[in-house]
Amino acid sequence: MNKLKGKTVVITGASSGIGRSTVFDFVKQQAKSIVLVSRNKERLSEVSSEIRGKCESMVVACDVSNKTEVLKMAKDVLSVHDVDILVNNAGIGILGDVANQSIGDMESVTKTNYFGMIYCTKAFLDPMLRKKNGHIVNVASLAASFGIPGLAAYCGSKFAMLGFSESLRHELHGTGVHVTVVSPIGVKTNFFYHPSFGNKFKSKERFYLDPSSVSKEIIRACTSNRLEIVVPFYMRGGVWLKHTIPYLVNPIVGTSFRKILDIKN
Repeated sequence: MNKLKGKTVVITGASSGIGRSTVFDFVKQQAKSIVLVSRNKERLSEVSSEIRGKCESMVVACDVSNKTEVLKMAKDVLSVHDVDILVNNAGIGILGDVANQSIGDMESVTKTNYFGMIYCTKAFLDPMLRKKNGHIVNVASLAASFGIPGLAAYCGSKFAMLGFSESLRHELHGTGVHVTVVSPIGVKTNFFYHPSFGNKFKSKERFYLDPSSVSKEIIRACTSNRLEIVVPFYMRGGVWLKHTIPYLVNPIVGTSFRKILDIKN
């Protein structure tokens, strides 16, 4: 039985990458309505036009790092739709070591990835609780379990997302509202297009996932009782090793990524 048929979904970061791919996967699952959210209204409109006739859609331009915009977005959406699923997918990364990165850059990453997720969760949680049904899917990263040199703010935001989600999951026990985190390795999206990355992660591209590999797991997460789904699944072994023998794994991670950043110490 298709448990997602007839559902209404809100997807942040829906204009490209994982979010865009997730939109099409929900269409395949016969979702009733999909609310497309991102800062880029033009690209959202393009995605909306591609699913026209297959699924109802609503386009809302919103910067999730801005609390006022998120609250207005949610108000507009809830005046039209009864939301069943929220996918907190919007996220950014800026490469740079903490000593040389600006506070502004670190705030930008944290506000988008972490506080944006909190704003959206708070905005849609109460209606889900009232009807005793709903699922919140937070798209994190394998960086929620590994501290990576040059991505301290990004890793911090994803560590925080995982911790927040685990706590919220405990709080929501028995309410009918569920929380699942999807944590992929690197994905072929415009994440790495930020000028700060340059070509420093070029050597890692062969390991990156196609966005569709992640969006399929987001679909699976919507009916899962698990806290976290790691993509690909075998990287769960890496997370286990990191927590079990960190004195062996952490130096390997540190050395590998310091080489990419040309950090000599």
